[in-house]
Amino acid sequence: MQLIVNPADELPIYRQIMRQITEALAGGRLKRGDKLPSHRDLAQQLVVAPLTVKKAYDELELLGFIETQRGRGTFVCGKLPRVKRGDQREQMSGSAKTLLSQAYLAGLNFSDVIEVLKDAESELTGERTAPATARTTALTKDRTKEES
Repeated sequence: MQLIVNPADELPIYRQIMRQITEALAGGRLKRGDKLPSHRDLAQQLVVAPLTVKKAYDELELLGFIETQRGRGTFVCGKLPRVKRGDQREQMSGSAKTLLSQAYLAGLNFSDVIEVLKDAESELTGERTAPATARTTALTKDRTKEES
């Protein structure tokens, strides 16, 4: 699993690490029992302070996604946390409204959003499909030209 951090991103680096690990879990690129790199190894790979990686790992451990076994390393938990279905639906509804608001403000329509979601699913699950991204980009460029 390759992680990438962007120091210029408004999201703190430890949160970027957390997000990418949880996305890898959701997409199946990380599985229960998989060993994660040590704090020092990942920090060296990302060129960040080891305490930054430790903070991300500590937060993920508190949330129940990973566990540290003294002398062995850090692993994905055998049993991942579950969110209550009602709470999950409420969170998804809020995220969907935010996504649609941003898309509509950018001049995209609902079918464009569906294409973006399909691209995101492909990235999350590791199945890269460039054509949908190219179509969405082309649609956006066409709209920008029309508005000018």
